[in-house]
Amino acid sequence: MTAALLRRTEAPGQAGFDPKWLIIGGCVVLAVYLGVVPLGFLLWQSFFTPQTAAKAAVLTLGNYREAYGSPDTWILFWNSLRFAIGAALVAFCIGTLLAWMNERTNTPFKGLFFALSVIPLIIPGILFTVAWILLGSPKIGLVNLALQRLFDTDAVFVNIYSLAGMVWVDGLHYSPVAFLLMTAAFRAMDPALEESAVMSGAGVLQVASRITLPLAWPAVFATLLILFVRAIESFEVPALLGLPVGIQVFTSAIYQAVHRYPSQIGLASAYAVTLLALTTIGVYFQSRLSSSGSKYATMTGKGFRPRPIDLGGWRYVTTAIFLAYALLIVVLPFAVLVWSSLQKFYSVPSMEALQRLTLDPYRTILSYPNLGRSVWNSLFLAVASATLIMLVTSVICWIVVKTKLPGRWLLDNIASLPMVFPGIVLGLAIMILYLYLPVGIYGTLWIMLIAYITRFMPYGLRYNTTSMLQIHKELEESAAMSGASWATTFRRVILPLLKPGLIAGWIYIMIVSIRELSSSILLYSPGTEVLSIVIWELWENGQYVELSALGVMLILGLFVLVLLAQWVGRKFGIRDA
Repeated sequence: MTAALLRRTEAPGQAGFDPKWLIIGGCVVLAVYLGVVPLGFLLWQSFFTPQTAAKAAVLTLGNYREAYGSPDTWILFWNSLRFAIGAALVAFCIGTLLAWMNERTNTPFKGLFFALSVIPLIIPGILFTVAWILLGSPKIGLVNLALQRLFDTDAVFVNIYSLAGMVWVDGLHYSPVAFLLMTAAFRAMDPALEESAVMSGAGVLQVASRITLPLAWPAVFATLLILFVRAIESFEVPALLGLPVGIQVFTSAIYQAVHRYPSQIGLASAYAVTLLALTTIGVYFQSRLSSSGSKYATMTGKGFRPRPIDLGGWRYVTTAIFLAYALLIVVLPFAVLVWSSLQKFYSVPSMEALQRLTLDPYRTILSYPNLGRSVWNSLFLAVASATLIMLVTSVICWIVVKTKLPGRWLLDNIASLPMVFPGIVLGLAIMILYLYLPVGIYGTLWIMLIAYITRFMPYGLRYNTTSMLQIHKELEESAAMSGASWATTFRRVILPLLKPGLIAGWIYIMIVSIRELSSSILLYSPGTEVLSIVIWELWENGQYVELSALGVMLILGLFVLVLLAQWVGRKFGIRDA
């Protein structure tokens, strides 16, 4: 009876066409269109380039010859690899050390530090980079000035405008990602082997290097891959720190190729194909590792809690490390933005500058001509993209998890395909697509909405899949036996049960949409600016105090959203968001 009922609810009825297939078909077509078509046009553009404005495009390998026939390109490739590997290692080493101290030792104030670790994730990359420019610039950087006064010298101690500076800023900014990932790995690991090693006389470092890290190897490798993929697609740090001193990586090279005159979209596409290949390789190995990580699994009771390692007097050292990290990643960046936002013109802290504190930058930014429109654009794009993504991916997840339709695994992979698109590559692909398709949305807000939906669709898929797996099929069968249609069952049964994942995913996509810059930078036009673009333009115009004022308000606004997300999590019992 159950099998017959499932067949009846998964196929059109004999009496007529079931309208549910319009919804399912529409979501499938949308996922395939968003995931595949921009990639096809990007590849097409890399091989076909118009000779002149009056002639059609012709097949050519000229873009690839220009991109990879010059020794400068291999410098670009080497810079990209060094930057991505370095940033991933910095983020991983810092995050793993802190996660180990938080989960495996008796360091004081661990709960407070875990709460603080979420804060850096809400700071947009462009604001974090600007803050570190104000801290580490050779001329005006507060760190340099403090060290020069301390040692009574004019030497430059920190040069943020260097490859090492790029690696430090990007790695530091995303070290909370490594911290959260490795914290989850340490928390799920059975600590019995570590305790046995301690009882056998092994030291703390021996236990960490010979027991803890080998057991956490799948999580270690997966975390490094995630950080590498994220670093290779980074745009803000290379653009603000690398371009002024001639250090290029693939993302900044793509940006410059599009914005030079005449625009070299074909060359940018050739660069983008390589960047896309690098991220694809990283995501592929990450997925392979996730599917084969069971051989490293350990087992423990559900209520078991490990006994933390007693560090003795060293716990004060680990506490100092926690405080120093919080200072570097939260206190100093936010404090320097607040200080800058209270100056008429940026000046280093001093008693004289302290007497010139003013709220003029806030007044200026609140009366900024494009601010109201950019706030509205950001909110519209964030709300619309989050809502559409969560609704569409809920249907896709239902198809993948709850049905036996042929090819559903392919649909899952296609909907996840945008995960390998770096933001600037996705922006370039969508720009090329709608330059050729005569649908009239190029240069409008709608093209940015399509980019946001495409970019963040895999995140919505993850949140909904987690919740969909927890819904038993008998609930749908009961609704169908009571005479409910598929649409009614989906609306009255499935969606309410998906509520925790839907709300958590909706808020998360809202936050990342408001922060988004890399795909927006190639798609915006006058009238469609978002907040991240306004910050970018303020930086290019040298309006540092106004930028800082807007940044402080944006960070506080995003912080309120995070508090809302945590409140929703407690209210609906969301544990895996």
